[in-house]
Amino acid sequence: MCLDEIMAELYTEGKKATDDTAEEIIDRLEDRKNYIPSSDWVRKEYAYVLLKEYRMYIKDRSGSDR
Repeated sequence: MCLDEIMAELYTEGKKATDDTAEEIIDRLEDRKNYIPSSDWVRKEYAYVLLKEYRMYIKDRSGSDR
């Protein structure tokens, strides 16, 4: 499953762009056998980027910032 599909799921579930949601994206990616390094630093940086992408995803679909 790709990242867009996961973001679509979260958006449909009404998830806001929070640190917890970024962690949930990582968890869902891992559940679907996507490799995520175990390094805390790498995971933190990846979560930051995912959160930024999810914010843009929400903005693109809602036409406003959340």
